[in-house]
Amino acid sequence: MPQSVPSLPRRVARILRTSLFAQVACALVLGIVVGKLWPESATAFQPLGDGFVRLIKAVISPLVFCVVVVGIAKAGDLKAFGRIGLKALIWFEAASTVALLLGLVAANVAGPGTGMHVDPAKLDASAVDRQTQGGALPSTTAFILNALPDSVVGAFADNALLQVLVLACLVGAALLHLGHTKVPSVLPAIEQAQEVVFAVVGFVMRLAPLAVFGAMVHLVGQYGLGVMKTYGKLIVLCYAVAAAFLVLLGVALWLVSGLSLWKFVRYTRAELLLALGTASSESVMPRVMQKLRQAGCRDDAVGLVLPTGYSFNLDGASIYLSIGTLFIAQAVGVELDPGRQITVVLVLMLTSKGMAGVPGSAFLAMSATATSLGVIPAGAVALLLGVDRIMDSMRVTTNLLGNCVAVFAVSRWEGALDTARAKRVLDGEIAPVSDEGREGQSAERMRPTVKEPAPEAG
Repeated sequence: MPQSVPSLPRRVARILRTSLFAQVACALVLGIVVGKLWPESATAFQPLGDGFVRLIKAVISPLVFCVVVVGIAKAGDLKAFGRIGLKALIWFEAASTVALLLGLVAANVAGPGTGMHVDPAKLDASAVDRQTQGGALPSTTAFILNALPDSVVGAFADNALLQVLVLACLVGAALLHLGHTKVPSVLPAIEQAQEVVFAVVGFVMRLAPLAVFGAMVHLVGQYGLGVMKTYGKLIVLCYAVAAAFLVLLGVALWLVSGLSLWKFVRYTRAELLLALGTASSESVMPRVMQKLRQAGCRDDAVGLVLPTGYSFNLDGASIYLSIGTLFIAQAVGVELDPGRQITVVLVLMLTSKGMAGVPGSAFLAMSATATSLGVIPAGAVALLLGVDRIMDSMRVTTNLLGNCVAVFAVSRWEGALDTARAKRVLDGEIAPVSDEGREGQSAERMRPTVKEPAPEAG
């Protein structure tokens, strides 16, 4: 007898039950509808998104610690780990500079703020202080010192990723120094802890659709869709430049590794949609680490490059900062000559590195840039208060993809990428990590296969 074909409702129900991407996409659309029809409910649904992000953040530090320690210990080469870090920083600086320059050129050509004739005296400068909670970006010295932990417990409690990375490097180096014979139980224990953390991530990810629904209701209900008309030119320009930058990243990825960025986007579409919906790239870091490892990147490369990129490689934020700064200048009628625009790039290259984890960091960076130029009123940054939240989706998606490309590029550069496996995974020949996180739970199964050298004859 011919096998019966499931009815359309059953197929839809099965897709919704098994596909995280479908669940998140439906939640995204439903959240927009509810936020538009019942904007007064925006505040009531906000805890759904905030609670999910808090749960994910709770496991990020232990996960990064475990992955880095295991990666160093299994690789058995601390010098290689140092080379990965150095190459990652070189890639980060190059990518961020390209993003800044691309945004600057686009803002000069399109002129998103030209003709607005805004009087800075009529802007509420105190609104920026409320947005930034009276904070300030750390100086270069403070940024470096803040990356060094003064307490093991404090680094994990504060979710300070750079401090956790430093601790993980020290522990991994200590394990290499002592050898497996002196501390035979430590590495297996850390590997088992890593499996527990990934299992927890699988549980929490089941709440992702609720998180996206709550976040979108809050966004649409609080800010409305009218802001799209008011700042339409600026929004379109930022998203267009981000798309152009991602095309350049795709070309760079193909030249370096022969991999397709589009196939990687398709491979991580659920994670990208979740990051877009919650406006937080941290919410998907554990899942992206899983998928990068499954796609052939070695543990130590993933564990070092991806978390470090969250502080050093904010490509989407760089695009927004450069365009936003010129938008403000154009809106208040200030002409920036090429010399001052070069100053904009140099200042943003420094301030963008200290943005991660600072409330209202984009406003702080632009205020610092305006102050350094001396011709743009710092209060004019308040012009972007109405549109900043709309830009989160662009910043988060571009930042995340930029960091993932960095992992592939640095891994290929260091010889820590199983290119054949990566192509098979991106082509769909190897099943991706399941939505519940069960696929590839074993670190051994997700680690790139390395061929042993053939024994010498004789």
